[in-house]
Amino acid sequence: MLPLILASTSPFRAQLLKKLGIPFIQASPEVDETPKPTECAQDLVTRLSYEKASALQVKFPHHLIIGSDQVCVLNKNITGKPLNFDNAFTQLKQASGQCVSFYTGLTLYNSLTLQHQTHCELFQVYFRCLTDDEIIGYLNKEMPFYCAGSFKSEGLGITLFDKLVGDDPNSLIGLPLIQLNKMLLSQGINPLLFTDNQK
Repeated sequence: MLPLILASTSPFRAQLLKKLGIPFIQASPEVDETPKPTECAQDLVTRLSYEKASALQVKFPHHLIIGSDQVCVLNKNITGKPLNFDNAFTQLKQASGQCVSFYTGLTLYNSLTLQHQTHCELFQVYFRCLTDDEIIGYLNKEMPFYCAGSFKSEGLGITLFDKLVGDDPNSLIGLPLIQLNKMLLSQGINPLLFTDNQK
């Protein structure tokens, strides 16, 4: 079995990948994430997930490398991580009563064969109509300033929503595990049959 590399330093993605019970290490791909002119959200995350995975090919030449990227789209505009309270407040104020789409790109790159599988996962979040006090209360409690969309759905952020629509709730946190499992199965890795002697 080729060792797994997660091309991300995100603690959230690492926590998700741990669910599969297969050892992995994390490495930073150091990729420029600037969108290209006229690039849509789907193309952006698909391209970046591939670039992140393939960027580590030289450093890890006999590995399966997982790359992932996510953007949030509100009113047809790509929204980045807020990074501070004021930006997060603005994002949640704009999202109040709206449907926000999350696109997550996923690539599994075999650095030995140079073959890859890439997928884009859509997940939609329908926000309640939020008061300013609710938004402020939420931000003060959870401080989601480095999360796309300004919330943590795995935490108190779940109280902001009317409903969630998508195939895999893990994709909302940043790593579509259902699709990743299918990709791993195609490489002969089955988390349900994984044993320590496969390390």
